[in-house]
Amino acid sequence: MAAISAQLASFKSFSSLLNDKKCSRFRSQIKSFENQHSNWSVEFLSGKESVHLIRNSSPSISMAASVAGSAVKPAKKVCLFYCSETEVLAKRIAAESDAIELRSINWRTFEDGFPNLFIPNAHGIRGQNVAFLASFSSPAVIFEQLSVIYALPKLFVSSFTLVLPFFPTGTSERMEDEGDVATAFTLARILSHIPTSRGGPTSLVTFDIHALQERFYFGDTILPCFESGIPLLKNRLQKLPDSDKISIAFPDDGAWKRFHKQLQHFPTIVCNKVRIGDQRIVRIKEGDATGRHVVIVDDLVQSGGTLIECQKVLAANGATKISAYVTHGIFPKSSWQRFEHDNGGQPEKGLTYFWITDSCPHTVKEVKCKRPFEILSLSGSIAAALQV
Repeated sequence: MAAISAQLASFKSFSSLLNDKKCSRFRSQIKSFENQHSNWSVEFLSGKESVHLIRNSSPSISMAASVAGSAVKPAKKVCLFYCSETEVLAKRIAAESDAIELRSINWRTFEDGFPNLFIPNAHGIRGQNVAFLASFSSPAVIFEQLSVIYALPKLFVSSFTLVLPFFPTGTSERMEDEGDVATAFTLARILSHIPTSRGGPTSLVTFDIHALQERFYFGDTILPCFESGIPLLKNRLQKLPDSDKISIAFPDDGAWKRFHKQLQHFPTIVCNKVRIGDQRIVRIKEGDATGRHVVIVDDLVQSGGTLIECQKVLAANGATKISAYVTHGIFPKSSWQRFEHDNGGQPEKGLTYFWITDSCPHTVKEVKCKRPFEILSLSGSIAAALQV
């Protein structure tokens, strides 16, 4: 340390002899504490009081330091294709990052109704990172999208990512009787055979898949990335005026297994179904709803019967407000109409909020701006996943 101070004092004396209007540079050699020689540059700038002491390391060290000191990692450029149903979500994703460029597909049909598809400027995506935002909302649209999904990786692209926010056959994974067909396994097998790109296997991004074991349905030729919409819910709950009075309720043990670790900082209520005669009744298995704003959490909703039964039992047990969250609002036959707003704190009559994501575009169109529904967009989460 004394050696460095002496060198600096010498440099200051010498700099006073230089023209103040010019920037002067000279070199000196100082021994490091490890007794190894290191080259140092000392720079005096006119009108500056500070002395800039810079070590000239070996090229490899300098390069490593430069990389380590990089504040921002360069964004990966992604060409994002989409189907007609996911156009709105695709535009939101592109708005999240300048690195995401939207690309369209001509979704045409022949006179017999079969797909007549065309990918414009196919040569333009050679060597690019390509993604496709899919929506398998009905069996009628799956075939045409699979045709595109199988074609894109073969266009000499650098990598291919399939974004399927909602894995639609997730509730059909059980084989309880001989003859049952596990369509969840069938779809996983189909996706597992997507052709590899130049960069290797296809990456699959999906959210809150229904049964945990379904992640093992996929083969080794696809790389599933399992994301969750729960962080969106947590961010929304933090903004509520009564955020300190939130409790999380799970309608059954399955929902608790899926989500309790992500929500462990909230007081928890677990419900279950019991059979009494010919009826299945929802009861509180553990937890206390008294004086709390209770949020029922599950991965998806279809008819909504279980959620409504949970709402009733929680209201009867002292909850002051009741809301619900599901990642995937399916609502076949417009079953969302069963859910009423609580009209300002009447939990026995309805929900304060019903949060869903935009994983099911058809539902989003139906419930938009209708209370108690509120949409939490997956756009930011998907944009981040595309950078992995």
